Amino acid sequence: MAGVISVVQALHQVVMFIYQWYWVPLVLIYIAIIITILIENRHPSKTIAWILVIVFLPVAGILIYYVFGQQYKKEQRLRRQDKEKHIRLMRVWDRLTPIVEENLAHLRREIGPLSQVYQFLNNQRVAPPLLHNEVKLLINGESKFPELLAAIEAAEHHIHLEYYIFELDEIGSRILMLLEKKAAQGVFVRLIADAFGSPGLKRLQRQFLEKGIQYIAFMPVKFSSLANSNYRNHRKIAIIDGRTAFVGGINISDRYLNNGKSSVFWRDTAVRIEGEAVNALQTQFWMSWHQAGGESFSLRDGYFFSPPTDVVRRAGVSFAFSDPGSPAPFNMEAMLIGIAAARHTIRICTPYFIPSDEFSTALQVAAASGVTVELMLPARSDSYIVQHASFSFIKPLLQRGVSVYLYQKGFLHAKTICIDGKLAYIGTVNLDTRSFYINFEVSAVIADPTLCAQLDAQFRRDCDDSL
Repeated sequence: MAGVISVVQALHQVVMFIYQWYWVPLVLIYIAIIITILIENRHPSKTIAWILVIVFLPVAGILIYYVFGQQYKKEQRLRRQDKEKHIRLMRVWDRLTPIVEENLAHLRREIGPLSQVYQFLNNQRVAPPLLHNEVKLLINGESKFPELLAAIEAAEHHIHLEYYIFELDEIGSRILMLLEKKAAQGVFVRLIADAFGSPGLKRLQRQFLEKGIQYIAFMPVKFSSLANSNYRNHRKIAIIDGRTAFVGGINISDRYLNNGKSSVFWRDTAVRIEGEAVNALQTQFWMSWHQAGGESFSLRDGYFFSPPTDVVRRAGVSFAFSDPGSPAPFNMEAMLIGIAAARHTIRICTPYFIPSDEFSTALQVAAASGVTVELMLPARSDSYIVQHASFSFIKPLLQRGVSVYLYQKGFLHAKTICIDGKLAYIGTVNLDTRSFYINFEVSAVIADPTLCAQLDAQFRRDCDDSL
């Protein structure tokens, strides 16, 4: 009996000790996390925000930081990649230097100071500027999907798809049936779909395996990976035979078709690219595929395309890629360089507008210096909170001379910028912090007078459907 009493007394003493001194390890944990945040050298506003969350939400703040606040580890980008192959890619890039310099000289003659965007993307080893391309503007899903289906039908070697949303609806099912058909013909079919944006594909994994389709769910949300669950692959990319590519805001979903079956008209933009610039997109897909754990393949095995150099149209094309592990927000910085170089007009379409201070200031300075700056947003967003957050950023722009249009015909989902009728950005990037810093994103950067004229004309047509 005495022994039991001793044990109870000992336990009581332990409990009392914990009760009196529990705050010591908790404070040490708080200090360690705050020091970690400071060492990570984040943007000052982010640093202050996370420190406030941790301090004013005891315990819960630590859990929130663990799930959403930890920075994406750059090392994961090369988790499954052979570092030797990566080094080899950089050597190939170095061998392209004479061609790149010639291309940059051509772009300087054609678009003047705006060519600095291409210089930036090349200097940062994001993507080189390439000229031997043809580009075609695609407005809405009813323009993109017939082109995409025809390109897939004509594929002879490979089909690479990387999408945020891939729904199992009418258009999604048509594409999957066509992918199965091409895989049966011996075409390599690889599909990356974001695990959060395309949950329906996961249950088809066995079917994909049986049909010869290589499928990867990008960053599945698991307890062991909660710290990275906030980082989503928001890209919409299709590459066929290394010759043809599609980039833009249009996911694989019936909602983009505007065939009368949806109550909401979806206004979106994509671009079809044919030519040597597709090689840069192919390289990025290769990196994403290996990062996500896909079965390894070599780019030398028929995945690069060498087009004839006598292409009549010489559209200058590069790409701005960014992800949470990027050394810098390359998409935002590429846009800022273009905005700073603008002399006449800047026309922007975006569904979500929660800009960084740098981006908002750049637009205000451009408008104040005499550049016509026009911004188009949806009058009715698909998110009440995001829409009203977007509207809160409009007032200072209006005060500095930026014209703001609210698209009323439906939901504006296009993510485009056209500067001086000479340079266009068409991609997946929303003008908000998530796209700039958190998501995996891509923009095609295009110097082509015909495409830019079409993009400006479409903006004017959309103004007719706007307030």
